Amino acid sequence: MSHLTYYNYPGVGETNRRDYHYSQAVRIGDRIECSGQGGWFPEQGINSIPREINAQIDQAFANVDLTLKTAGGKGWSQVYKVRSYHVPINGEALEAMSRNFKKWMPNHQPLYTCVGVQRLGEDDMRVEIEVEAHDPEGSEKK
Repeated sequence: MSHLTYYNYPGVGETNRRDYHYSQAVRIGDRIECSGQGGWFPEQGINSIPREINAQIDQAFANVDLTLKTAGGKGWSQVYKVRSYHVPINGEALEAMSRNFKKWMPNHQPLYTCVGVQRLGEDDMRVEIEVEAHDPEGSEKK
């Protein structure tokens, strides 16, 4: 799989690579795929997740943006597909997702799948967001 390039941002990304043996993003030609991003603060560690759902979702969107840019992309403007996982899935969470879609992607509406789950990777996690992005210019630079 030498044609794949993996990326990890400083802080949580590099710590998770070392401790759990996975990456935050992979570039496959002109595509970037991201591992699920939670509402942690990258520089403070996985235990920095705020309890309030709106704050978690806002930070998870910022973490997706960081992940895409770490992999050489431009961020949310290149995202074409989003999957979110929620504990619980309710109106407040969906409103926060919609608000962030409008903030981060004002000029397009990606594909979207939203799933309610019983538990996520950390005790206080209430949201995890995965995306796929198309970055043709970035693949040409490689």
